[in-house]
Amino acid sequence: MKVELVRIGNSRGIRIPKPILEQCGFRDTVELHVERDRVVIAPEHRPRQGWEEAFRAASPASRDEPLLDTLPGNEFDHEDWRW
Repeated sequence: MKVELVRIGNSRGIRIPKPILEQCGFRDTVELHVERDRVVIAPEHRPRQGWEEAFRAASPASRDEPLLDTLPGNEFDHEDWRW
């Protein structure tokens, strides 16, 4: 698809048709970068996007092994530490 570059002050811009906006999932902001002499426009990725789903997919915390219990004790553990 060919589109015209539109003057915006000293810059140029393009109009992206609504079907393409919807297909790509573009909202109010996008990520823009150059890759091998091509302009790439991608949906914005928010910080920590997808973390909640990743935590839900992880195994429950009850299965985690305590890491400190696997380490051998040292002098402080045997002489100075009291519960």
